[in-house]
Amino acid sequence: MLDESILEINHSMVKRGICNFIKRKTSSHEGVVLGLSGGLDSSLCAKLCVEALGAEKVCGLVMPSEFTSEADISDAKEVASQLGIRMKEISIQPILDSFLSQMPESLFATKLAKGNIQARIRMTLLYKEANSLNRLVVGTGNRSELMQGYFTKYGDGGCDLLPIGNLYKTQVRSLAKYVGVSEEILAKSPSAGLWPGQKDEDELGVSYKKLDLLLYAHLEKNMSAAKAASAAGVNRGIAEKVMDNIKNSQHKREPVPMAEIS
Repeated sequence: MLDESILEINHSMVKRGICNFIKRKTSSHEGVVLGLSGGLDSSLCAKLCVEALGAEKVCGLVMPSEFTSEADISDAKEVASQLGIRMKEISIQPILDSFLSQMPESLFATKLAKGNIQARIRMTLLYKEANSLNRLVVGTGNRSELMQGYFTKYGDGGCDLLPIGNLYKTQVRSLAKYVGVSEEILAKSPSAGLWPGQKDEDELGVSYKKLDLLLYAHLEKNMSAAKAASAAGVNRGIAEKVMDNIKNSQHKREPVPMAEIS
């Protein structure tokens, strides 16, 4: 039986490694731009970017829609204020409304399809800002979500570097606490805020704690779904869904395929 202790990290070493990575990958640019959602991942990434580059080289965009809570907007602004970084607030709602008005069939789109449009609008705004300032776009995805394909292709998956992309969500939370992310943000239920009442764990179908144990068992220990389920203490059906998600989302983690011409 696995427990969370297997996911413990050396905080100082991991922090130093990520900061060095950020410095190295941005050395030929003027800094970075990232989206601030008021959530755990973006708050940690912003903190690490400031540690690596200094506040003057970090810009945060707060990009609410009609579904974004006032608490999230307030928390995002507070993160920017505490870190001393430049911050812009841009509502994506007028852009989304205009987009949908030009495509009548989109009125019948699923909430997932409409959610993906929001993510892609945000990516476009981030790249507009980054291109204008000769900066790079920092993605805020973690390994748990990346391996489940729980991100929008060319949306929040559209970025130049992923500082916490090799950390499971459990490790992200641990590192965030270590570097001083606020208790209010640490206590939040993770949500992309793409529609009313949306919660990440509801969509994933499993808690992050159990998901991380399943992923560790499968990816690091090469366990089958049955063995991973037993090791993580979950139903085998949940483990099989997690493994299927890894396989079915592989295309989201790979370069666009090209035909081989011989």
